[in-house]
Amino acid sequence: MSQDLPRMKTRVLRVPEKDLGKFRGDEEYEQSGLWEVSQTPSPSLQILHEAADYLRTKDTPVAFPTETVYGLGADATRSSAVRGIYTAKRRPADNPLIIHVSDLDMLRRVLTPEDTTNGTTNGKTNARTNGTTETIHDRIPEIYKPLIERFWPGPLTILLPNPTPSKLAPEVTAGLKTFGVRMPKSPLALSLIKLTGAPLAAPSANASTKPSPTMAEHVLEDLDGRIELILDGGPCHVGVESTVVDGLCDPPLILRPGGVSIDELRSCAGWEKIEKGYKDQSESGKAAPRAPGMKYKHYSPKAKVVLYEASFAAAKDGIQSEDFDAFVQNRQSQEDPHVGIIRTRYWKPAAGLQCGDFEKRETVKTETSQGSQEAAELDVQETALYDTTSGASIGKLMDISIGADTRSIAQGLFSALRELDRRGADIIFVEGTVDDEDIGAAVMNRLRKAASRIRS
Repeated sequence: MSQDLPRMKTRVLRVPEKDLGKFRGDEEYEQSGLWEVSQTPSPSLQILHEAADYLRTKDTPVAFPTETVYGLGADATRSSAVRGIYTAKRRPADNPLIIHVSDLDMLRRVLTPEDTTNGTTNGKTNARTNGTTETIHDRIPEIYKPLIERFWPGPLTILLPNPTPSKLAPEVTAGLKTFGVRMPKSPLALSLIKLTGAPLAAPSANASTKPSPTMAEHVLEDLDGRIELILDGGPCHVGVESTVVDGLCDPPLILRPGGVSIDELRSCAGWEKIEKGYKDQSESGKAAPRAPGMKYKHYSPKAKVVLYEASFAAAKDGIQSEDFDAFVQNRQSQEDPHVGIIRTRYWKPAAGLQCGDFEKRETVKTETSQGSQEAAELDVQETALYDTTSGASIGKLMDISIGADTRSIAQGLFSALRELDRRGADIIFVEGTVDDEDIGAAVMNRLRKAASRIRS
């Protein structure tokens, strides 16, 4: 397909998430039953109605926030609309998409083959051509029900069999017999999906391979002129994408680490023996990816990224001189180098590099939509950078700490990569965090995909 688009005028519309809707409890899943959009008129709902109408009638995707990252949404039932996602992102066509539903009622409809929908009464039973009925609810595999009850709405994607014939556009599954689906926690996302009246295919709203966007301004950086609507709901709370699990195999597998940890999954009935499945052949390009984020290089800024694994970073207590010297000697540009550092637990400011005093300190802060979430902040320090041999000033050092807690690291990672990119970093040294079975696994998974070199 063509990757060229006529340039569009991109609008960023602020949408406070206050009083957009609520769940009406399902008889089994009280917190993830039927999402009801508020009937009280408001500027936010007016914008969402406009965006939903756009999604129903246009083939250009709309960017919107979820609790994980910003998504680039299109009607998952229309091929022309889904192809618009691949075109806007410049995303490879064999990389499947996750669909997002507003409630279990919508999921049940997706799970029902296209030719059995006639005669649907209450969204849970369908009439067969022979006069018998079947329960749509039963199409949700039993293995997933404990996860739905505990983690939906939230940052968890489950893999389900794609019915034949399917309501989903074939471009969603990229030729697979399964599809990934989640129910986001963001009231804005839920209301937008509900008003559209169809599931939304929605990968992260960034240019393919770039760091995922956690603020509307990140989306604008990547997709300005390539889409028309960005819904700004403030910074995302989780900061990394959803966990993707496959419960259709034995034992169940995590296909992508994310906002729900493996320990949390193991606490659910039927998931005690879940294993990691995201270091398989598909990551090295030998097979079709089973889930988004498994095959291609992702999350990469323009700068070269050198990742120090947590154990190496702790033992060495800073950037190795040979790594820095090799960069200075091998860089192509004759201009003064700009070196970025992202710190977590052990490194001190400058991470052992020779530099001047940190005289310039700036807090990069993005305001939220009427206090719906805490503001996203990055403390960026800049100073002169010195050659380790001669001691002469040779460039600029930019230092960012994103905290020692894995949750704060997850929330700040993509923003820090983008901020250093924006400031012209030629190379970024990153202190990794513990690759444990908490969200740290998701952070390190993203960093390894971004890295040009890994020190371990």
